[in-house]
Amino acid sequence: MDILSLTALQLGKAIKEREASAADAVRAVLDRVKEVEPEVNSYVTLDEEGAFQQAEEVQRLIEAGEFTGPLAGVPVAVKDNICIEGQLTTCGSRILSNFKPVYTAEAVLNLKKAGAVVIGKTNMDEFAMGSTTETSYYGSTKNPHNLNHVPGGSSGGSCAAVAARECYYALGSDTGGSIRQPSSFCGVVGLKPTYGTVSRYGLVAYGSSLDQIGPVAKDVPDCAAILEIISSHDTKDSTSVKRKNYHFTEALTEDVKGLKIGIPRDYMGKGLDKEVEEAVRKAAKVLEENGAIVEEFDLSLVQYAIPAYYVIASAEASSNLERFDGVKYGYRTADYRDLHNMYKKTRSEGFGAEVKRRIMLGSFVLSSGYYDAYYLKALRTKALIKQAFDRAFEKYDVILGPTAPSTAPELGKSLTDPMKMYLGDIYTVAVNLAGLPAMSVPVGKDSRGLPIGIQLIGNSFQEKTLLRAAYMYECATEKWHETSANIGKEAQENGKTI
Repeated sequence: MDILSLTALQLGKAIKEREASAADAVRAVLDRVKEVEPEVNSYVTLDEEGAFQQAEEVQRLIEAGEFTGPLAGVPVAVKDNICIEGQLTTCGSRILSNFKPVYTAEAVLNLKKAGAVVIGKTNMDEFAMGSTTETSYYGSTKNPHNLNHVPGGSSGGSCAAVAARECYYALGSDTGGSIRQPSSFCGVVGLKPTYGTVSRYGLVAYGSSLDQIGPVAKDVPDCAAILEIISSHDTKDSTSVKRKNYHFTEALTEDVKGLKIGIPRDYMGKGLDKEVEEAVRKAAKVLEENGAIVEEFDLSLVQYAIPAYYVIASAEASSNLERFDGVKYGYRTADYRDLHNMYKKTRSEGFGAEVKRRIMLGSFVLSSGYYDAYYLKALRTKALIKQAFDRAFEKYDVILGPTAPSTAPELGKSLTDPMKMYLGDIYTVAVNLAGLPAMSVPVGKDSRGLPIGIQLIGNSFQEKTLLRAAYMYECATEKWHETSANIGKEAQENGKTI
């Protein structure tokens, strides 16, 4: 049995049936990390000793009948802006390069209660600000399908780790597409839940009204099982929502008969790569052939999503990041004259260029004289975008479109043109502005061998509808196992794979 080729649920079943152990899984993953990590750079930190200790304890509790969940004993990686007590949590930034939290995020606690084994913290764009995982203080992460290309971001480390078989699944965070876009680029499944479904307690904030933790996995059933575990009502998070039902795996049925799917014309026009468009339409055809009703419609306001998102996200970031000042925790400049000079030098040395750009933009739109002109106008636009989605969901159950306008760009190309990088989020940011659930599902590769993903968007709290459509597509087509099984076996003409 090639243990690394198993999905998270398959491994959980094998552990329960004594065909493998949690320690076997940890050993296989860490061996794989040592093999490919010098090339991929998915992790910021690894906890080898702790992982084996967790595996031993979890195995004992599985055998004692205390851990009965489907993912008990399965190794998981956690994005490095999600706190774990006593473990380095850097947010990909120099300013938190020595920060060890004194508490654990609620989502991680939920995983541990289910018997998960945390093996390390994954690389990310600094403070989740970026779409390529190139703004990290700890170096760029590479796309396992082609090491000359980016994995996407900001959860690029989590998605690359799953794609490269360096873990069985991972947690990411999504502020404007940060789970879905890198999932598309890396050929894995990523889900951003409805705002408030997963507790934000222990997630280092970028945009508090937009951030949401979600799963990254090899296939749709894994995503459903992970979401079922990490979702909960949390009194420590004032934005947490108490839902009646968290049984997301109930949605895994091969039936989309009568499901109404809308494709926004706004998503399928200028700026969309032809190969991506063909893949999206082909996926829609598969769903239609299996009983879904597919139509095109006008969503409207799409062109306003990017400016509204970056005004709101940057404004919230400028407020959230003012706490990193060199006084309470984190990096402090070694040479300073007085308190004001210490603040200035610490933040100048501790933050990277992209973070500084967004802090300055956020401070500008919140400043006197510009608050009404930019920030309040962006909030009004956000409300209008939500209304546009509400109208769409009066007619459709699911909205289908591309996750990103192209496949993964080459390393170094995006950072030279920040506006181009921001426009790469055009299909994902509106979902966060409206607080909706959405997921990216792999549907093939382009002519260069780079993965293509489709995005499924649902109405608030309708994750089950998304999972049903995604699972039907996955069952109707050959499952996407190239990510986990064939990386390392195939050769690319345009770049090296691992």
